[in-house]
Amino acid sequence: MGAREPDESALARAINAFLLACGLDPTTESDLMQTPARVATLWRTEFLAGYAMQPAAILGDPVVGEADPDVVVVGGLRFHAMCPHHLLPYRGVAHVAYIPNGKLVGFGRLAELVDCFTKRLTLQERATCQIAEALHTHLGAKGAGCVIEAEQLCLALPGEKHDASGVVTSAFVGQMRERPDLKSRLLEAANLGGRSR
Repeated sequence: MGAREPDESALARAINAFLLACGLDPTTESDLMQTPARVATLWRTEFLAGYAMQPAAILGDPVVGEADPDVVVVGGLRFHAMCPHHLLPYRGVAHVAYIPNGKLVGFGRLAELVDCFTKRLTLQERATCQIAEALHTHLGAKGAGCVIEAEQLCLALPGEKHDASGVVTSAFVGQMRERPDLKSRLLEAANLGGRSR
């Protein structure tokens, strides 16, 4: 997707330079001595790891079913991501659904698919759409949907009035767009059935 493999050594040097620019010296302040290395490892493994993951590979080797269920819904997939605008984290849960077209995928693969698109510098809106599109494109699902509920730290920081703010995004592709009954199953799994959308 255009991103190179993270260079952990370069990340550590950049964090060191950032701390120095903040007026803090990691070589003399004991609490900060290991910070550049720790932050570099954390970013490589948690906030940038999704760039190396491929949705086609994650959804490969599906189980070919003799009979398809109407819909498969997996809710409450926890994730964390990093906002590309302020480099602040956000976290929440993803709820994923798809209408099978002769192929089923393990539930763990759906959690991995969420990681693929959230362990990046990405907007919540973009990740929501990418997850649904990947199921439609790479699994060949007749339709798919994703609902993400997240707490955005950039909303919480400016003042207490935003502390309880939550952001909900949803995306539906293929037949899921025209099937309000199946969309409602996903929204119910997300406890959103009675909320305005």
